[in-house]
Amino acid sequence: MSPDLPEPIDLHAPGLYLNRELSQLEFNFRVLAQAQDPSVPLLERLKYLCISCTNLDEFFEIRAATVRTAQQFGGPLPPDGIPPTQALELIHDKAASLVEEQYRYWNETLRPELNAAGIRILAHSAWNARQRKWLHKYFQDELLPVLSPLGLDPVHPFPRILNKSLNVVVVLEGKDAFGRSGGMAIVRAPRSLPRIIQLPPEVSGGQHDFVLLSAVLTAFVDDLFTGMKVKGAYQFRVTRNSELFVDEEEVENLASALKDELASRGFRPAVRLEIAEHCPKPIVAILLQNFGLTENAVYRINGPVNLNRVTQVYDLVNRPELKFRPFRQRPADLDEDSPFATLRQGDVLLHHPYQSFQSVLDLLQHAANDPDVLAIKQTLYRTGKDSKIIEHLITAARNGKDVTVVVELRARFDEEANIRLADQLQEAGVQVMYGVVGYKTHAKMMLIVRREGKKLQRYVHLGTGNYHAGTARVYTDIGLMTADPDIAADVHDIFHQLSGLAPKIKLRRLLQSPFTLHAALLKKIAREAELARAGKGGRIIAKMNALNEPGVIRALYEASQAGAKIDLIVRGACCLRPGVPGVSDNIRVRSVIGRFLEHSRVYWFGNGGKPEIFCSSADWMERNLMRRVETCFPILDPKLAERVFDEELANYLADNLNAWLLQEDGRYLRVSPPEGDMPYSAQGALLARLCG
Repeated sequence: MSPDLPEPIDLHAPGLYLNRELSQLEFNFRVLAQAQDPSVPLLERLKYLCISCTNLDEFFEIRAATVRTAQQFGGPLPPDGIPPTQALELIHDKAASLVEEQYRYWNETLRPELNAAGIRILAHSAWNARQRKWLHKYFQDELLPVLSPLGLDPVHPFPRILNKSLNVVVVLEGKDAFGRSGGMAIVRAPRSLPRIIQLPPEVSGGQHDFVLLSAVLTAFVDDLFTGMKVKGAYQFRVTRNSELFVDEEEVENLASALKDELASRGFRPAVRLEIAEHCPKPIVAILLQNFGLTENAVYRINGPVNLNRVTQVYDLVNRPELKFRPFRQRPADLDEDSPFATLRQGDVLLHHPYQSFQSVLDLLQHAANDPDVLAIKQTLYRTGKDSKIIEHLITAARNGKDVTVVVELRARFDEEANIRLADQLQEAGVQVMYGVVGYKTHAKMMLIVRREGKKLQRYVHLGTGNYHAGTARVYTDIGLMTADPDIAADVHDIFHQLSGLAPKIKLRRLLQSPFTLHAALLKKIAREAELARAGKGGRIIAKMNALNEPGVIRALYEASQAGAKIDLIVRGACCLRPGVPGVSDNIRVRSVIGRFLEHSRVYWFGNGGKPEIFCSSADWMERNLMRRVETCFPILDPKLAERVFDEELANYLADNLNAWLLQEDGRYLRVSPPEGDMPYSAQGALLARLCG
């Protein structure tokens, strides 16, 4: 190396990568910030607070559990180089800060504001004599008959505690009817009991007065231990590892194996203990010992340990002025009476939730009842309860169509629901497949084959989101309906690959994980780097949910070093470190948190003035690019491509109300409108533009 040339930077250096788990926790701070934003309607702020709590539950069930497993059994270090033991300490510190802020905001701000608005979640100390009398009777009539307290002694060892269930540990003094001395007992709250109890207005004096089940249990727990003195009652909740482990190559029936795993999911190894703030240390030590946890897994809670349950108040209170204004979804430019004629004329773009998911349902319903439709093929990852998609697929099968559905049984936390819907489809005569061993089928695609005269015509729907009408009202996603012969042939080939033992296939338009998508991304990023070196620009804009794949991150670093300008819109965890001198000076990363959950994946490459734009089911994550079946589809119609760019990329880069910028140290700073500029919300602009 010449002494005049700088030493090359090692792009594998751990310091260039942010820790995935800590980045995910940062996302939950941004969600909590929405709850703390006074411009957000009051009940929506309550909802955001509960979402941040639910997100944290899932974080411990999956991400923290994965780190704890790595600590126990070893494995390669992540790109950031932080060993599991250190990572768990860092996770505890950041999570503890998040929990402290959640409960501080609940106790000091949100609960008082709800109270002032006539929505009272009454603490034990706030009950008047009439309320207490009613609640005591409620306890005796509705709760006591289904509770089974368990004293802890050599005959009654520590019971199995279900994942995320509400429990009370009780400290007792005195002797019971058999002369046994008091000690400790556990009271478990069955899942059948309501976690939020609404007081009758004639008892409470208010229309919207609520009490948490945990408060009622601790207030009247002494009724369960007649003749003994209750010295203390402390609510607690344990979170367990919820990943399902099935060796697919060793099982003959994946559905049966998953059913067995689901039965034990609620009792897998513990990863977190939440306990009442004032619980004595000896009691905490006993609980930690029984759950096999260390001190860095305990979180002392100043309030209900299941705060996320307060989200039920949102649905129980009919106060429109305290919620987001409703909006009317715009239908797609699809003739519901003759959708195939529309698609023969040109592609149709859907932008959810601003445009209705009903258009997808209409297309499928029409296909199910059209005598000229011969076959329907579809992937299902999440569908929701009472899904019209399932109803239409069953109708199609009963009408004699050849219906094939790839049901991904391993969709996290939807495994049980997907097993049920697979059984339901099979009973109706639908051919159901479970995808490929070792690879989740995460692609969102539907193929309709129709006889038109002397030829067969194929119609396709591809999307970035699930076939789930509920989430299509609250998630942002892009869908494409097309009769393009190349795209349709690609989708046909992928279905054939999923259903049989087909070899690798050469696709015409689509990119596919785990085969071509990763390599294509690296190639396109490298092309932008070459254009930048040649003084011809070099520009990348991409929107996704998360980014952690080290190969893609290194390629982006190299493109930045070459002078390419890169904007990334990453909602959640991002392991790329922007703004590092000499490495990522030209990379900016922003996250937008708003009314809707940002879920669409859109990739745009400048390509020297001939831009390419793709939508995808895949994030730039290792699992999506290497271990899943994903699709990435181009937007070929120039007008639709321009629309996707304007609505999903340029629009979000202009947001100065709900956007956060990732800093080099992993923190996020909220964007504020520059002095003299008008505030601009990307989601608000789309509501105004598309929903009117």
